[in-house]
Amino acid sequence: MHMRTKKWARPELAACPFFLDAIQGREAQPGALRNGWRQRFSQPDRPLHLEVGCGKGVSTGRMIADQPEINFVAADLSYDILGCARRNLTAACGEHPQNALLLMADVCFIDQVFGPGDRVERIYIHFCNPWSEHARHEKRRLTHPRQLMQYRTFLAPGGEIHLKTDDDDLFDDSRVYLQLCGFEPDFLTRDLHASGFGPNYVSEHEEKYAAMGVPIKFGLFRMKESSPGFDPTRFRLTPGLRKETLRLLDACGKA
Repeated sequence: MHMRTKKWARPELAACPFFLDAIQGREAQPGALRNGWRQRFSQPDRPLHLEVGCGKGVSTGRMIADQPEINFVAADLSYDILGCARRNLTAACGEHPQNALLLMADVCFIDQVFGPGDRVERIYIHFCNPWSEHARHEKRRLTHPRQLMQYRTFLAPGGEIHLKTDDDDLFDDSRVYLQLCGFEPDFLTRDLHASGFGPNYVSEHEEKYAAMGVPIKFGLFRMKESSPGFDPTRFRLTPGLRKETLRLLDACGKA
């Protein structure tokens, strides 16, 4: 996501008691955050959820306000984006939300920030960049096997990944990635708004594309206990393998 520079974002985030900077701040030191996320909340025994690529945080703020019994970490890569997210979170939850932390981090290296001791129960991946223009950009996806295998290192047993997207190719490719990396679907739909699934916290992006008549694709995937017996991070999704894997998934009632 690209947006104009917001000169107010850095000073507001610097003064924000629930903002952590794992790129340029003191939290950037190796191991400064890893395995210590639960202890950063006043009630560390609550479920811990992580949103990667939270964007402006419109839906994030609604979700956090509606579920005070859950601890949330919302992560993104830009001061400008996270500045907007801070404003949206405080508008929804007040100036000092007790169950939310904002994190500036490069999600491509998320396993350097989260570790097995964090036991994250759920990861949200909502409307990430599909990187569909060139095959060589596939590895940049937040659902690529390189990412999924990192998530496995800190997800709790049976942990979930919630994926929302308006992009058909990303959705189908991600189904294959998740299958390869040891995740199974509990719920899938190609039209979230017509499916009755809830609660659904709608972002600005989702509102825009739904208004244009674009169906929102959604999947809830659960991590299986066993890890894949090969290295999926070196995997390349060829058209033939993609087609065959989706055929098998559909035949098993996983679509």
